[in-house]
Amino acid sequence: MQPRLLSEFSIGSRGAQCGEWVMLAYRVPRTPSTPRIAIWRRLKRMGVAQLNDGLVALPLDGRTREALEWIADDVVAVGGEASVWIARPASLAQERALAARMAEAVASEYQAVSSEATSAGEREPWLRRRTLARLRRELHRTRRRDFFPPPEREQAEAAVAQLAATLEEAVRR
Repeated sequence: MQPRLLSEFSIGSRGAQCGEWVMLAYRVPRTPSTPRIAIWRRLKRMGVAQLNDGLVALPLDGRTREALEWIADDVVAVGGEASVWIARPASLAQERALAARMAEAVASEYQAVSSEATSAGEREPWLRRRTLARLRRELHRTRRRDFFPPPEREQAEAAVAQLAATLEEAVRR
């Protein structure tokens, strides 16, 4: 994949302050593993960029900062250590690489939605309806962690819209 310029990403679309990131440095006890896994899953759902073991980052806005502060509180509650930081990458190249990595992560999710929406168009109407509802939920979840929308986002949205149109057409017949 060709590296994209940071300016190609719509940083301001989510209220992120250009160049500022909220970071969570954390360490969760190894045992029991349940809290560690729960925290990891929450971070993954948020779409964090994993910088190192126990160090994640998101573009700074009120929502991301609050979410990482809540997770930090949860880490401390299970006997771990956590701190939230506001930082800027040392160079524009580092920020571009971080943004590109985050965009690539959601691009594959959008591609999967597009593929499934396209193949679902040939199914029975009742199955298309179920698939459409699930894909809309998946799009919503992916958009929530999509801080730097890749072109695949528009393709996935178009594929889901096309699936909805074929379903509507099938119902009219």
